[in-house]
Amino acid sequence: MYLKERIKELAKQFTSEYVGVRRHLHQYPELSFKEYDTSAFIRKELEKIGIIDIVSVAGTGLMATLHGREKGKTILLRADMDALPIQEENQVDYASNIAGVMHACGHDVHMSSLLLTAKILFQLRSEFIGTVKFLFQPGEELMPGGATLVMEEKAYKELGMVPHLGQHVMPKLPAGKVGFRAGQFMASMDEVYLTVIGKGGHAAVPEECVDPILIASHIIVASQQLVSRMASPKTPSVLTFGKIIGDGANNVVPDRVTIEGTFRTYDENWRDLAIEKLTKLAKGLAEAMGGECEVNIPKGYPHLNNEVSLTNSMKNSAITFLGEANVVDLDLWMAAEDFAYYSQRNPACFYLLGVGNTEKEITSGLHTSTFNIDEMALETGGGLMSWLTIEALV
Repeated sequence: MYLKERIKELAKQFTSEYVGVRRHLHQYPELSFKEYDTSAFIRKELEKIGIIDIVSVAGTGLMATLHGREKGKTILLRADMDALPIQEENQVDYASNIAGVMHACGHDVHMSSLLLTAKILFQLRSEFIGTVKFLFQPGEELMPGGATLVMEEKAYKELGMVPHLGQHVMPKLPAGKVGFRAGQFMASMDEVYLTVIGKGGHAAVPEECVDPILIASHIIVASQQLVSRMASPKTPSVLTFGKIIGDGANNVVPDRVTIEGTFRTYDENWRDLAIEKLTKLAKGLAEAMGGECEVNIPKGYPHLNNEVSLTNSMKNSAITFLGEANVVDLDLWMAAEDFAYYSQRNPACFYLLGVGNTEKEITSGLHTSTFNIDEMALETGGGLMSWLTIEALV
């Protein structure tokens, strides 16, 4: 129990410093695969801690190494680095200084929490056996996902199969709490791009046109059969279209309509079949109505699988560290994460870090312009990951 209490003391001692780190990162967000200043800042912070074994990966990413008192097991801890193209609306003194760019998914928290973990473990390096890899990964928000690039790097391949830990902020969970789910956790994600091509013209003479807006509307409605009638009720699936552009006018039928959406599920075989069925449906329906449909569905992230024995072990360790009341069981989450690529090849545990606080009115969801956190969650995030790391290396 000495190490548990020591970690808690160090987390409490260093949290204010890493609140400052988080605020700096929040003020200067960078988009996917453009995290140049972020990378340079993180490298300096690692060197300030005393960790100098640092290599670049995936362009702007970094992998740092910390050895314990002697050789043993290896574990990889991952944080993502990129921000989103969102204009921040929070009225705080650390709001984004970059127009149209914001850390609205908490990656600034992930980075600062992992840096706090690095500082705690550096202080305790004589107390544990094994090696810790700190991975700061770029491009989580943009396909093909920075994880795919990291996995091609020599420094990563040399690791072999090792446990991977990652955490993600969750405003629906109060700060101080964390959540775990063993097995399938997050969904696969494929982007759907449809271009419906018709024949434009005057809205008053529809018989001379092939209306792509009408065709597109039929495709959108009919494609919901993928979920309601073609998918097994035992397999969670989501098909959502979030963008439609038909650039005509009140009296103009356009030549084409573009549609963008996402398809998500947990079964890789059904995933492939669903994409095939959607392609045939869109093309066939458009043709039957006199037009055509171009379909582009680039393959995205797989589903995220938390290895059962590792995740159950980490959950029990979290209960030991935080208390049973602060560790909750999670349901399936239809969001997607490129950490899933790591989980397909390695024993992985990806858990949620509570950052919400209703009393402070910190309740906005992820990917919103008013997303914010209760910064005391950093103490939980950095402290818990330090404890889980030491427990996993035993």
